[in-house]
Amino acid sequence: MENGELIPHLFRMEFSKIVSVLVKVFGLEHTEVAEDIVSETFLLAAESWGQKGIPQNPTAWLYTVAKNKAKNHLHRESIFAKKVAPQITSGLPVGDEVEIDLSEQNIQDSQLQMMFAICHPSIPIESQIGLSLRILCGFGIDEIADAFLTNKETINKRLFRAKEKLREEQIKMEMPSPSEIQERLDAVLKTLYLLFNEGYHPSLQNAVIRRDLCVEAMRLNYMLVEHSATNIPEANALLALMCFHASRFDARTDQNGELILYADQDASLWNQELIVKGGIYLNQAACGTRLSKYHLEAAIAYWHTHKDDSVEKWENILQLHNQLLQLEYSPLAALNRTYALSKANSIEEAIREAEKLKLDSNHLYFTLLGELYVSVDRAKAKVHFEQALSLAKSEADKAILIRKLEALAVIP
Repeated sequence: MENGELIPHLFRMEFSKIVSVLVKVFGLEHTEVAEDIVSETFLLAAESWGQKGIPQNPTAWLYTVAKNKAKNHLHRESIFAKKVAPQITSGLPVGDEVEIDLSEQNIQDSQLQMMFAICHPSIPIESQIGLSLRILCGFGIDEIADAFLTNKETINKRLFRAKEKLREEQIKMEMPSPSEIQERLDAVLKTLYLLFNEGYHPSLQNAVIRRDLCVEAMRLNYMLVEHSATNIPEANALLALMCFHASRFDARTDQNGELILYADQDASLWNQELIVKGGIYLNQAACGTRLSKYHLEAAIAYWHTHKDDSVEKWENILQLHNQLLQLEYSPLAALNRTYALSKANSIEEAIREAEKLKLDSNHLYFTLLGELYVSVDRAKAKVHFEQALSLAKSEADKAILIRKLEALAVIP
């Protein structure tokens, strides 16, 4: 991997790990200090590796530099507190006596504690998720703004207020009590859900799949199901959903890197090991009395691992979509339900239901209508595909729509 690709990749994988460990040492009130130290580490890596070449173990290099920078910071704070302003209590531990433990176990423990510290009930849910995406997952401000469909200024204000709340409430990095686990875990799961979706359906214009984001979401989710206090049905259901989707990664793009739609995928490329793992986690989720959207979406994804176009498959998917919409309505779920309706019942019924949605600013809405009209009215299908193309933002979506319009032109 070239330097230009390696550093962004390592930033995504390691930024949040190092920040979590440093915040555990510094305290949550010094989160920005930890972020600055890790950012400086990566800036130094970009400069040093560009001149001297990539070290043999890039991750170890980052850990060593971050440790040294953290210890230097703590040493400076100690000197200031003791000699420059003895009347001020720093609150930070003495640098030379602190061990910065970047072992795999401490990283996992720190990230798990960070998840729950950020998802404190005193912080608004959207701020919890935004802060988690920033600190825990290494999202940039632009990416968070895209995830929330808002602007950078709003996100910056939201993150600032959330960090202020962490300071005011003097929230500590520790596992919550058993009675608090469920309330705090809802926000944690939603964050991981958003992270995986950003990888599976990237908002960036030139990206088709960002596997690193999906892998990171799965890694964090796996930490939850491996911990006895957080191994609950919803966490298993979400991990099952991720496994089922990830199983089709290799079949989702062609040799040119362009997206391949589900109906055109080569099922022999689906990862059977991930499908089996998804089934195990879905079975583990089938306990308790709470049915979450993760259960329903995982069950829908499970049926999509069956390549056959049987009536049983699409009737099951349709009924699951009906339940999902009753539990939590979303435009995307409504569109997916309409497609399932076309497969389970009829295209004509699906068109009637789709046109009721009137999602006139959504390119997926017009893409679906175009798809439904292909076998009914090619002229209308063309109009809908063209409208979808005018609304599409990503190059992957545009490429698909152009191919559909080209296919319409050659149909006799």
